[in-house]
Amino acid sequence: MKYIAITDSKYPEKLKNIYDPPKGIYIEGNLELLSKPSIAIIGSRNCSRYGEMVAKKFGIDLAKKNIVVISGMARGIDTFAHIGCLIGEGKTIAVLGSGFKNIYPKENEKLFYKILEKGGAIISEYTPEEMPLAEHFPARNRIISGLCDKLIVVEAGKRSGTFITVDFALEQGKDIYAVPGNITSIKSERYK
Repeated sequence: MKYIAITDSKYPEKLKNIYDPPKGIYIEGNLELLSKPSIAIIGSRNCSRYGEMVAKKFGIDLAKKNIVVISGMARGIDTFAHIGCLIGEGKTIAVLGSGFKNIYPKENEKLFYKILEKGGAIISEYTPEEMPLAEHFPARNRIISGLCDKLIVVEAGKRSGTFITVDFALEQGKDIYAVPGNITSIKSERYK
């Protein structure tokens, strides 16, 4: 694990350009991924089977095009995006809302190590011992949107934390794509 301060030449240029950039980031894994073409895949923690399938498919397809997949390693869409990327033999970056010693959710501990084993990277602005507090996740979302070149929303309810990331991405001038969903599903409601 390395700590890269904002004043360090290895600090990601993409993050320097966001509002309230982290003063530093902890990173484990492939540091070079931070400057590669990347797309974030985000969405509901409580996703449908359709959302799971689509997140995996995007992860696989992007991996095959050598595009880094970024997500937050949360339950649901994030998890399936990372898994799809790994299935496609690509590289993925997980941005945590906790420290490395407190992986959240706990059931993604194997995914954490699989991402590293397959040449990916894990990032957090929090010290390794930091707990996964509720206020960390919205803050984490600015890093996800800051690192990506484009953003794909697979599924999200109207009041989903996904839209915090979308708002950050809009402020950062990123291209945002939404996957069409079932028009009767609350995870496919129109945003704003």
